[in-house]
Amino acid sequence: MAPAWFVALGLVIFVHLGRWFSKEKKPLRHALWAQFAIIFVVNLWVLAAGMVLFGNDGKMLTYAALVVCAGLCQAVLLSRFKM
Repeated sequence: MAPAWFVALGLVIFVHLGRWFSKEKKPLRHALWAQFAIIFVVNLWVLAAGMVLFGNDGKMLTYAALVVCAGLCQAVLLSRFKM
């Protein structure tokens, strides 16, 4: 659970700091704690899927998928990527 927690926390903090330094002051659709919670849950599902697929944890492909899914989830939450 630690990789999921740290990736979610780091991503939310990085985005918050980026918005603080940017000139765009459009309000967020979701609160920061909600973004963290959603990304954390998605990350847990990705880690669980990696555990099921590979039979053990710690595979680099699982961590790469964790980062990609967290980034896509954050993009959807910020409405930068519309489905």
